[in-house]
Amino acid sequence: MIEVQKATATPPQQNGRWAGYRQLLLARIRELKREPEVVFWVFGFPLLMAAGLGVAFRSKPASAAPVAVVAGDRAAATAAALAGASSGSLLKPQVVSAEQASNGFRLGKFDLVVQPDGAGGYVYRDDPARPETLLARAEADAALQAAAGRKDAAPTTSVTSSEPGSRYIDFLIPGLLGMNLMNSGMWGIGFALVDMRQRKLLKRFVGTPMRRSDFLLAMLSSRLVLMIIEIGLLLTLGALFFHMRVMGSLAEIVLLGGLGALSFGGLGLLTASRAQKIESASGLMNLVMMPMWIFSGVFFSYERFPAIIQPLIRALPLTALNDALRASILEGTPLAQQWPRLLVLALWGGVSFALAVRWFRWV
Repeated sequence: MIEVQKATATPPQQNGRWAGYRQLLLARIRELKREPEVVFWVFGFPLLMAAGLGVAFRSKPASAAPVAVVAGDRAAATAAALAGASSGSLLKPQVVSAEQASNGFRLGKFDLVVQPDGAGGYVYRDDPARPETLLARAEADAALQAAAGRKDAAPTTSVTSSEPGSRYIDFLIPGLLGMNLMNSGMWGIGFALVDMRQRKLLKRFVGTPMRRSDFLLAMLSSRLVLMIIEIGLLLTLGALFFHMRVMGSLAEIVLLGGLGALSFGGLGLLTASRAQKIESASGLMNLVMMPMWIFSGVFFSYERFPAIIQPLIRALPLTALNDALRASILEGTPLAQQWPRLLVLALWGGVSFALAVRWFRWV
């Protein structure tokens, strides 16, 4: 008898719950190679901005304020007193005619006009709306009063602070890092989604077994790869060219950057979840980001704004991220002591992602 062996059927391969998510994430990362502008706006632009502003606000000696001394009997002595050692060489006097002094002050050539009067005193021409004018007047008055014999009641010493950690560039780089994470998270995800919707690419996914949450999560996670490179480039630039000291743990800084990237990525998904055109998505994203550009302390401290709106400013995700990055980079504050800021970022990111999954449309 011939024995007939029954072929056993090969069981279907089980890819697992996250197989679709992994493939979508890899596909999104490969797509970045086709977007050469990403290299500039995500990596090149923040480096150029940090380098330019760092050079503009580098530590350098204070420039001497130009002061016009109106020509007359005591003009030469007045100019000598203003240029003397008692003024700290912060004034640059020039003897000119009354007409030249008036025109030069009006056109911004001089910060202050000094005219000796007939009674042994001086007449100052200044503009309260110009801070440099008020500083020049204070220096000029101190120099002239000292030349006239005034004695200071208490000796004073001036110490210039220019060490790493207390300069403008040290304040600026964490703010630029936070701003760039916001821009790349929102623009990178928002524009990609709307572009795919316009080209009818999202419509093709409707007939697949892919989960909506996997697709959006893959879009969100792709920003983490860029985030690590962004943090590395900016911190390296600050350390090598501006001698910035990174006081906190690099692992904690990367975790902060990752949480910030996910938070703004969630906002990007939400703003682009139903937009049909690039123009509408651009308007929505600008509407979301504009208040944070102004209020969240990227280029200057938000403490300058009125106290009544300070709680609202601190509730913004970019404010929380910038404060957390500065505390970690400049002060070495551990993450456990920054839980209110982490909570703000987590709430913005989590709520935005949940709403994006609920409201997202393929077409």
